[in-house]
Amino acid sequence: MSEKSDPAVYASPITPSDTLSLNIVTRALYVGGTGDVCVVMEGGSNKVVFESVQAGSVLPIQINAVRATKTTATALVALF
Repeated sequence: MSEKSDPAVYASPITPSDTLSLNIVTRALYVGGTGDVCVVMEGGSNKVVFESVQAGSVLPIQINAVRATKTTATALVALF
């Protein structure tokens, strides 16, 4: 079994939603297009906004959801 600190082995595009959650907790989030990203953290923090994330960034965060409201970044990919 892999540990949470191991590199990601799967990837899936994310469509931000204000009502739906991801079916799995991510190991990281890739941001393809510059902007803000509003997420729900695995630890329970609700609607945390990472501002001005640059295109090509990988955020090493464990999240349950990406919210559409306040998310302006594009080409989001969940890494797990």
